[in-house]
Amino acid sequence: MKGEERRTAKKLALLLLVALALRLVAGAWWQARVGPGFRFADSESYWALGRAIATGEPYRFGQADSPVFRAPGYPLLLAPIFLVDGAEPPIFWARALGAVLGTLSVAGVWWLARRLFGPAAGWIAGIVAAVYPGAIATSVFVLSEAPFCPLMLANLALWILAWQAGALRRAVWLAVAAGATAGATTLVRPSWLLFLPFALMVSMVLGGRRRHLLLGLVMAVGMVLVMTPWWIRNARVVGCFVPTTLEVGVSLYDGLNPRATGASDMAFVGRFVDEEQRRPGISDEPLAVRVDRRMRTEALTWARANPGQVARLAGIKFLRMWNIWANEESLSSWPLRLVVMLTYVPVLLLGILCVAGTIRRGWPYWLCWLPAVYFTLLHVVFVSSIRYREPAMLGLIVLAAGLIAARRRDESTTEKREAS
Repeated sequence: MKGEERRTAKKLALLLLVALALRLVAGAWWQARVGPGFRFADSESYWALGRAIATGEPYRFGQADSPVFRAPGYPLLLAPIFLVDGAEPPIFWARALGAVLGTLSVAGVWWLARRLFGPAAGWIAGIVAAVYPGAIATSVFVLSEAPFCPLMLANLALWILAWQAGALRRAVWLAVAAGATAGATTLVRPSWLLFLPFALMVSMVLGGRRRHLLLGLVMAVGMVLVMTPWWIRNARVVGCFVPTTLEVGVSLYDGLNPRATGASDMAFVGRFVDEEQRRPGISDEPLAVRVDRRMRTEALTWARANPGQVARLAGIKFLRMWNIWANEESLSSWPLRLVVMLTYVPVLLLGILCVAGTIRRGWPYWLCWLPAVYFTLLHVVFVSSIRYREPAMLGLIVLAAGLIAARRRDESTTEKREAS
């Protein structure tokens, strides 16, 4: 048995080395393509806030000089780069960090598939995740998806272990760990905040409601423990409770406004900031708080007055998220379109087929596809892009690998029967 474990460890190490090498090469290629700057506007904010943490500068960013512009998870991971290499380190170091984090995602996919479907599925899932273009891309962009994906997978894995644990004490401790991981995941990417209550509501259609509620309550405690320092800091800085960031209003208005197209266009932010600065009789509230509240209010007011337009936008956003190739023209050359389409479509179809085949097998299998449903519901309200489906694709890779492994076992069994 020990010999088999050593062989498995060596094969896994080789798989992860290949995954890391592919991501480092992709990061170097992307860096050469975009030059000294960033391709995505979000990247600059993470980079600047990571520098601020490392140098002790105020944690503020944005046109409203917001002290709660970004959750601290990803900037905290970037900060050591500035501590080691000065105030202006090469951006490639962030891409290398992303490559390491993306490699951890490959390990997470391998573990989940192995746990749910067996060793063969684990290797299939790991190989697919290692070479999947979407997973490689999210590893090398300086965006929060790089740390979010392995944390999300760890959250799902711990939840599965807690559900499958025989002893109640072990289940509770695993649920605490799952909740703490959910908190860390949210501090990297705030959109994960509502996944726990969403998944618990879905779980009510399954059996074992008492166990679901118990584990969910314990997970909520673990999540609160991790996020409380951020909540306390925000209350001290802006004088009110901010669960994640002060960018919810701007994100909501980005997705719901008279000129919304489903894509992101933040050109309106400056107008709101200027108007709030000039508004007479303003309170002592920070400008970022007022801007966030006003954008949220105007987005919801417009949505209530235009339900037909909201429904039409929801359809557009759904198609943008699950498009067979990139929506942006700069990333939609025919070679790139073919690469995305020929890798994404098979994984999606096989994953959906496996969902249908495992729907009665219980909660651990549901957790592999619930992120896809959750992110879809989220982004038919907010803006949408294929970028936002990439973390959910990792769960679908697990399911697709499970289906392939099952088919291979069936074929092998049939061949043995025919040979006998």
